Amino acid sequence: MAAKTNTARKEREREKPAAIPPPIGGAPKLDRLVHERLRLGILSALSVNESLTFNELKRLLDTSDGNLSVHARKLEEAGYIACTKSFDNRMPRTDYRLTAAGRRALERYLDHMEALIQAMRER
Repeated sequence: MAAKTNTARKEREREKPAAIPPPIGGAPKLDRLVHERLRLGILSALSVNESLTFNELKRLLDTSDGNLSVHARKLEEAGYIACTKSFDNRMPRTDYRLTAAGRRALERYLDHMEALIQAMRER
């Protein structure tokens, strides 16, 4: 009985075409600036917090000073985040907040990813 079941299953599998997702018509290209893991983490963290300091982001994302600086600068140059530098008891303090453009970019990115997930689930 098991041999018949396996044979029937194998025949059905052979009949199915390989699942290759079609290109999503008219979908925007993936924003490579947002897609990078640490930059996506920065945007995501700032989307649920009004602002975060450099040290808070560093701890939250478990990254180094240099790595966070480089990625935050790229997001700042794109206008996705705003950076404010000040002093707190003579110690330098850097605060980041998400800009309206950054929120829109994150929302577009999430919409794109949701569309990809939905397309795969429909197959």
